Amino acid sequence: MILNREPQDLFDPALYANVRKPLAEAETLPPWCYTSDRFYQREVERIFLKVWNFIGRADRIPNPGDYFTLEFTGIPLIIVRGDDGKVRAFANSCRHRGALIAMGEGRCRAFKCPYHSWAFGLDGQLLSAPSMEKTANFDPAEYGLIEVRLESWGGFIFVNFDPDAPDLTTYLGDFTERVAPYNFEDMVCVRRTEYTIDCNWKIYVENAKEAYHIGTVHRNTINRYASAKSAGYRVQDTAGNYCSTFSMHDGSMALLKGDKGFPVISTLMGDLRGGTTAPLIYPSTYLACTIDCAWYLEIHPLGPRRMKLIHGALFPKDNLARKDFEESVRNYYRRWDITTEEDNVACELQQRGLDSPFALPGRFSHREPLVRDIDNWVLDQVL
Repeated sequence: MILNREPQDLFDPALYANVRKPLAEAETLPPWCYTSDRFYQREVERIFLKVWNFIGRADRIPNPGDYFTLEFTGIPLIIVRGDDGKVRAFANSCRHRGALIAMGEGRCRAFKCPYHSWAFGLDGQLLSAPSMEKTANFDPAEYGLIEVRLESWGGFIFVNFDPDAPDLTTYLGDFTERVAPYNFEDMVCVRRTEYTIDCNWKIYVENAKEAYHIGTVHRNTINRYASAKSAGYRVQDTAGNYCSTFSMHDGSMALLKGDKGFPVISTLMGDLRGGTTAPLIYPSTYLACTIDCAWYLEIHPLGPRRMKLIHGALFPKDNLARKDFEESVRNYYRRWDITTEEDNVACELQQRGLDSPFALPGRFSHREPLVRDIDNWVLDQVL
């Protein structure tokens, strides 16, 4: 008997009516939402190709000619800082016969296709095209790299594949005001750690926005925050494409018990000096802004059962000049490495269980309000 069978009418809203109910009555998404190729392709078409997707920090490419490449939902991209200092995104596809023109990351004066040596400037313009002089009506100005929309806020880089989408500021709503005290423009990403995880992207996003699992998954690491969260953890009202929580606690959320760290960020006032703001920008960008630093989870979907996670560590620039920086920052790295691996294991276990033919929708705890909200945001886009 197969209970978890993908329906033919996969996008019939009636199939998801129970997810739409109030939290105390609602069911979780049907398991096929985490396993179905059709559902995933719909997410790509109606979410990731339409929204602003976070792809890293601008300080990764600080100088003209600095670049990095990536694939996002199967689309190869080049992110480069031009001679004018502007960061741009281009389709990583030669305008001759489509070969990738760059790989990895580095610094260059121009991009040269490894197939037929067409060369492109840092602004995407075609600089040279050998042996094209006999081609009728060939205008080099019409064969530059295809530029993809890119906008930045606070040093964070976002791309959008939809030319008609609202700008980034409109998309974020009051997010920028909420996290302004953390002064992200003054922060530096001191470490990026990449993981490939065998789970659906929604599993990881949901996990990031509930504290219910902490007492189990993180019982030997950050469970000391569980009691503080139950007393001082609250969902914040938001206006924009994000959700957010705030929790009061002792010390830094980025350190394990007993470890020493850096001073409180000087621009924080009031409750922000004693807690953590944790927004999730839809669909898949998580930030944790605590008293002395911040970190991000950058999620790249790789299919219905696989994703790439990039964990970024952000600290105020002034901290980097401290004599004890290298010694103290290892305390933060240890905390993040341990707890990230704990989350990775838990999310892969969930994916394996959802692949079972006997998997069925579950029910939400009162401690999972934002998981329900995230799931309903997804349904709003795909149905």
